[in-house]
Amino acid sequence: MRRLLRAPGPDSLWRNRDFNLLWGSQALSGLGSSMSSLAYPLVILVLTHNAVLAGAVGTAAMIAKTAVRLPVGVLVDRVNRRRMMLGCDAIRLVAFAGLTVSLLLGYGNVLVILVVAVLESVCAAAFDTGAMSAVRNLVPLDQVPTAVARDEARTYAVGLVGPPIGGAVFGLGRALPFLADAISYLVSLVGLLLIRRPMQEKATPADTDTSPLHDLLEGLRYTVTTPFLRAAMLIAAPLNFAINGMLFGIIILLQRNGTPPVLIGTVETIVGIGGLIGAIAASSLMRRFRFPVLLRGITLIGVPLMLAALPLASSPLAAAPIALVILLGPPLNAGLFGHLAVITPDRLLGRVNSAFMTAAMGLAALAPVLAGILAEHFGAAGVVLAFTAAFAVSTVVALTAKGIREMGPLTTNETGDTETGETGPGATEIGESRESEESGLGGAGGTETDESGAGGAGHRPGTGEAG
Repeated sequence: MRRLLRAPGPDSLWRNRDFNLLWGSQALSGLGSSMSSLAYPLVILVLTHNAVLAGAVGTAAMIAKTAVRLPVGVLVDRVNRRRMMLGCDAIRLVAFAGLTVSLLLGYGNVLVILVVAVLESVCAAAFDTGAMSAVRNLVPLDQVPTAVARDEARTYAVGLVGPPIGGAVFGLGRALPFLADAISYLVSLVGLLLIRRPMQEKATPADTDTSPLHDLLEGLRYTVTTPFLRAAMLIAAPLNFAINGMLFGIIILLQRNGTPPVLIGTVETIVGIGGLIGAIAASSLMRRFRFPVLLRGITLIGVPLMLAALPLASSPLAAAPIALVILLGPPLNAGLFGHLAVITPDRLLGRVNSAFMTAAMGLAALAPVLAGILAEHFGAAGVVLAFTAAFAVSTVVALTAKGIREMGPLTTNETGDTETGETGPGATEIGESRESEESGLGGAGGTETDESGAGGAGHRPGTGEAG
């Protein structure tokens, strides 16, 4: 069945007041988060001179964010998204203001920092899922990919400028980065209050009369049985794993080779610039090429670019091919998350977004550990070949997956509505769902014949996630 979705008019996103309020406030909030993320380990080292404790706080925050990602997807679909996001900002504002005061008064310690870091991670998981799910209600549906591309550009820009600013501010006073983050959450809160358009469709009694467990399973079932979403996950997971592992492995190899820290920092800067350029170019690329063609081209180009890092792996010049790979990520994200938002009923969007991000980022968490093992025992060849092979899995899925092959273009008809041009469970009318005849995720890192998933480039680096 062809699916028609109502959408606002086709004005430029730069004239979309509500989207720009969300985008701008999150740019400042992301800058604050980038500054405080750098300050966490620095202030712990100042207080304790213990590098293990500094790393443990970061690990605890990451575990907390991963653990709550699926449950917060249910929350995003059950409650008022705007109020939930306001609550998350209010909690983080109070937490960082409290941490600032405790440090200024000399009461700051590792336990206080740990509680704030974990609380911030949990709230970030909920807020980010809510924001991702709200975008489709703030912009015309055929502009969602462009909106995602702008979010990508914001993420990479903040990632480039945030840490240096955070380091400079920390040098002026150890509490100041946390004060800046508290102020950024106040800005975000005000921005949300000024948005006029609803951030979700009105829920029916049937949407809230079920148990949270039922809702969680419903979201997972929809994600797994929709060919495009299944395809997206099966591309995103190995792709994120490969890109994060390659970057981390190259940094380890450079350190072992005695490369000065300033040059290693330059490598990361070059890679970040690659992502920013890709985000800026994403909208233009999507206008020129149908997304399935763009996706397949990007994943095919990525394999030789990954291999090109092999002869350069012990030199800062390895940043060049890796930056080109990272450059390809934002166009993939824009197309994949844009299409996800259009084919998914609004009442399921929080759960689908959280399931997708759990799959996309979960495997990537193992990449640094494996990169260290490969660098230690097999050197540059082991790092480059292993992670290139993982990238190639995404390429195979992109070339063979039914969910990608049957993607339809997003076109606006005469009434201003947006058509996906798709069939299957991903294109049923809102409120309907049906399982595909050949469902299943396949093995980890594996592919399915015709029905396997093609998916998203990850985030940072590869796919971006708001801070």
